[in-house]
Amino acid sequence: MSSTTDDVVQALLSCFNLGEQHEAPYRHWFLSDCLPADILDDIIELPLEAPELGGVSGKRELHNATRTYFDVDNRGRFPSCAKFSEAFQDKRVTDAVAKRFGTDLDGTYLRIEYAQDTGGFWLEPHSDLGVKNFTMLLYLSKDEAHKDLGTDIYDAEKNHVARSPFIPGGALVFVPADDTFHGFEPRTIEGVRKSLIINYVTDEWRAREQLAYPDQPIAA
Repeated sequence: MSSTTDDVVQALLSCFNLGEQHEAPYRHWFLSDCLPADILDDIIELPLEAPELGGVSGKRELHNATRTYFDVDNRGRFPSCAKFSEAFQDKRVTDAVAKRFGTDLDGTYLRIEYAQDTGGFWLEPHSDLGVKNFTMLLYLSKDEAHKDLGTDIYDAEKNHVARSPFIPGGALVFVPADDTFHGFEPRTIEGVRKSLIINYVTDEWRAREQLAYPDQPIAA
């Protein structure tokens, strides 16, 4: 029997409660077992093609035209996208996010990117500060060769200090601030590194087509 939206909700609430909190170089959390196994597998296997980098990387916005989201269309096409999005829109989850991680989601909108990174991909250190009130980087790939493909963490001077575990169904969480620098150091990627980038963004977010529920802000 396939997992329901409520099953996703319960998995998220559990992983939030059990997450490891770290204070340096900024407050962040490592989570595990964020999703029911069948939902994780369904999302990994979504029939969405990885974009070509064309030899250009460093910032995701360089490839805005080929980025993929759990938007209105994909929620309608794929049951796993719908269940995942419904869970993050659920008040039980949004209340838990606000309380556990200390952020204000009132009036924000859910944005979920399906990231598929291939050879040549890298990201310069950046903080996400601006219109994002919450960031969760949820790792998907089960390839053993991807175990060192976690997110790189930097201090306020952008010195590399740590790397998150890359565990299928695991995640890195932080609330964007002026010192929450993270990125992806250049290194070999075999196959496709798959992850989900979950943000709650303010009403100032202009690309409304990226949002899961563009007409449904989160209510505190």
